[in-house]
Amino acid sequence: MDATLARDWMRAAAAAVAADTDRLTRLDAAIGDGDHGVNLNRGFTAVVAALEQAPPETVSEVLVKAGVTLMSRVGGASGPLYGSALRAAGKALPPTAEVRPSELVTALRAGLEAVRVLGGAAPGDKTLVDAYGPAVDAFEQAVAAGADLAGAAAAAAGAAEAGAEATVPLQARKGRASYLGERSVGHRDPGATSTSLMFKALSQVA
Repeated sequence: MDATLARDWMRAAAAAVAADTDRLTRLDAAIGDGDHGVNLNRGFTAVVAALEQAPPETVSEVLVKAGVTLMSRVGGASGPLYGSALRAAGKALPPTAEVRPSELVTALRAGLEAVRVLGGAAPGDKTLVDAYGPAVDAFEQAVAAGADLAGAAAAAAGAAEAGAEATVPLQARKGRASYLGERSVGHRDPGATSTSLMFKALSQVA
């Protein structure tokens, strides 16, 4: 991956969020504040603008800039969580023109750890971790088996979508949805759904 591909990833993610804003809003309205889609759409629109205004020259810089932009422009939980993930991932990468899939494994894990530390969520809590964790595992396993970026990203996208769908029968234990108790069961988590969109966007551009 080089900086151009990283910027393409952020643009693809922004387009995916924009196209799915209404669905993300409906999912969040059922078990949260109802602002997940709108907030993320505003945030990624700002990310694309920031990256076009002053294009970073390394993958590390692209992800850090995207993360900082989300943290400063998005309210609610999604801005700090996604912003922290991207910023941590960027900081875990070397400042080189290109990064290898194995280095992206380290970066994605750093992003996952940042999310878990900030939100205190574990697998099974019905949060974006339930999509992000399986995605990173699948990406790492694919790379270990010799897959290139496209193959690893496709594996991650499939695992993220499966993880998001698997949140439906879970009872939320973190975030606003946890206030609903058993009433959160039967609803797909909006954060896990948007995480699936992020990895699908990576697979598309890869």
